[in-house]
Parts: sequence; structure tokens; C-alpha cells
Amino acid sequence: MLKNALAALVLGSALIGGQAMAADYAIDKQGQHAFVNFKISHLGYSWLYGTFKDFDGKFSFDAANPEASKVSVTLNTASVDTNHAERDKHIRSADFLNVSKHGTATFESTSVKSTGEGTADITGDLTLNGVTKPVVIAAKFIGEGKDPWGGYRAGFEGTTTLKLKDFDITKDLGPASETVELIISVEGIRQ
Repeated sequence: MLKNALAALVLGSALIGGQAMAADYAIDKQGQHAFVNFKISHLGYSWLYGTFKDFDGKFSFDAANPEASKVSVTLNTASVDTNHAERDKHIRSADFLNVSKHGTATFESTSVKSTGEGTADITGDLTLNGVTKPVVIAAKFIGEGKDPWGGYRAGFEGTTTLKLKDFDITKDLGPASETVELIISVEGIRQ
């Protein structure tokens, strides 16, 4: 979702800020400078945190025209990791992500709207558990510039909250656990 997302998930991520020319970026998967994390209430008593370890994506970013920016992310749902093997197995089951039928989640942006200096709402279609729904990621530009290896990078973070039932995840975890927050952080390498 994400921006770059789930984006996730995802996500997704965000596209606002920086330099005055349009550019295409690949999410830095190899250097692991990107994260699609989530948190959900556990019975209303604490937070359960997790991450998706395998996702890939790209974005185009034009600081002079942020509304022309685009995001595309594909996420391997079986890569979910909550630091507890039995829970991860349950999350992969038909009760939640149903990874045997829906091994990937995708996010494709449909619009980007500036909301302030260095911030934007990224609207897009999130496909998760075989269901496609529009989501909005509140995104923030972190920074951009040359890296020590001769490349050029741009980084964003974003958040969105999903209702589990919207994506046919109907396992009853109680009223405190009906939504999950996605926290997306990406660094892209200009292509």
C-alpha cells in the first residue's frame, strides 16, 4: 500500500518536496532503505507491530508539479513478520491475509494532492486479500540529494488506516482491533 505500498500494502509512500525536475525512482529494496510497517491494537491493551519484509516499487516525482507524481508498489503478503512465528502463520492464513490465494498486495496511485509544504495526500487503489479499495496515504517529503555512491535519492514517509472488514478480513478481534495503521517509509534511487 502503500506509498509506496502495503502498500501498502502498498502502500505506498509520499511524493512532495525537492528538486525542480521530473524524475523516476526505484524503491531501494536492495539496500533495505524502505519499510512497510503496521500496528494494530491487541485487545485494547497494547500495540502489536509488524512489517512486510519483501516488497518492490517505483515512483515518479516532480517537485515543480507534485500532482503529476505517481506511485506503484507490489508487496509479498507471505513476508509478514511480527516477531512471532505462530502469529505470523495465523496472519498468513485464510483468517487474515489468505496468502495461499492472494500472495501479493498492490498499490497504484490515482492522484496526488498537495496539502502543505512538503506534504500531500496520495490517493490510490490498494488491492489486499483479493479486494481493491481506494485509500489515501498522508505523505511527507523527508529529503533528497546525492548519495555517497554517485546516485541521487529521495525519501518519503506516509501513513494510512485501513478497516480490516473493507478487505474481507472478518476475523473478530474485538472492537479495539477493527483497524490497522500502516506506516510507510521509502527511499528511492533516481533512475
